[in-house]
Amino acid sequence: MSVFGPVVKIHPVVLASICDSYERRNEGASRVIGTLLGTIDKHSIEVTNCFSVPHNESEDEVAVDMEFAKNMYELHKRVSPTEVIIGWYATGFDITEHSVLIHEYYSREATNPIHLTADTALQSGKMNIRAYVSAQMGVPGKTVGVMFTPLSVKYIYYDTERIGVDLLQRTRMTPGRTKGLTSDLSQVAGSASRVQDMLTTVLAYIEDVLSGKVTADNSVGRFLMDLVNKVPTISAEDFENMLNSNINDLLMVTYLSNLTQAQIALNEKLLCTAQSYTDSPVDFTRAAVFSGK
Repeated sequence: MSVFGPVVKIHPVVLASICDSYERRNEGASRVIGTLLGTIDKHSIEVTNCFSVPHNESEDEVAVDMEFAKNMYELHKRVSPTEVIIGWYATGFDITEHSVLIHEYYSREATNPIHLTADTALQSGKMNIRAYVSAQMGVPGKTVGVMFTPLSVKYIYYDTERIGVDLLQRTRMTPGRTKGLTSDLSQVAGSASRVQDMLTTVLAYIEDVLSGKVTADNSVGRFLMDLVNKVPTISAEDFENMLNSNINDLLMVTYLSNLTQAQIALNEKLLCTAQSYTDSPVDFTRAAVFSGK
């Protein structure tokens, strides 16, 4: 469910860190909590990192290691000074009474912090991710409560994170749920195959629009126009020459790197052989007989 308000953008490393902290939780702990780090602008909140915070809770009280949270944040600032505290997370499906107390602490560390919940127990068959902001409600001067309002959640990633996400997706199709890293050539072949599939889909859509089978979508047309404008105008002959030149350069670099690697390996062998002769005692009598002296 989405409402008016900032959009919460979550990176894959955050979800992986939350799942890891949940799997490593102390025995008997029902959930784990942690601090969310990221950046804030006018229309969105980008969650780029997080770390777990030790805590204990029972039906009557909750205790959070605030000193640990402060020390961890100070260490994170040395590595990523642009990341600030934007809220906190908790595993589980619902917001509990203790969540209000923990949220009060993070309200002193950040302005209008968000609360992120992750259903790591998969109660609904999948890991639902929800984000909230709090707002006070009640009669002024009387009892005042807190209401958590949901926000829109989106998943984004950097180009470097895309490699890990694609690798994790491929593990779902393997029996052992494991998948090794592919070679550079395989990655290029896979990317080219995906591009070809996408071009086939786009061409099929354009043909259906021209034939009247599908109603034209103006937004799709604008995206296609932007895509066509980004493609440089180059003749087939020039493109072939440029491609062959780049391939030759790549082959030359590969050859030189392999030659360097072989030279280093040969040098290591020579050094090991020389060291073995230096360390072993020499029999001068047998050496003289062998030389004919």
